Amino acid sequence: MLENLPPDTLPRLLRRTTLSAIVVGLVGFLVALFVAPALAALGVVLGVGLAIVNLRFLDRQASRVELRGEQSTKAVRRQLGGRTTARLAVVTVVILALVWLDAPLGIGIVAGLVLYQIVFVMNVMRVVASQGGLQ
Repeated sequence: MLENLPPDTLPRLLRRTTLSAIVVGLVGFLVALFVAPALAALGVVLGVGLAIVNLRFLDRQASRVELRGEQSTKAVRRQLGGRTTARLAVVTVVILALVWLDAPLGIGIVAGLVLYQIVFVMNVMRVVASQGGLQ
């Protein structure tokens, strides 16, 4: 589906997602300031920031994948999968530790990560719909 999109679509999608996530994160921060402890509001900002950093790492990692001739999809997945899995495992352990040590901060970080994912999915749906939808 996404492979049929023009080549300049992905950088625009990532830029739009990052900017949208920053705006949504700031709104989430303000809302959390009024309805939750201040550390939860900080957690929302940290969660959105973590998601943006993770996306940048993934983008950089994907750009470094070496395609050698007729390389199988399995080999490309293997190149991308190890580091991505390790990075997500470390982030998960850190967040679980923060939830255990300081619940408002940890839950705020989780909320920020969720907000980012919602923004990302909405932006992908928008791009797919503008390119003619699913076929």
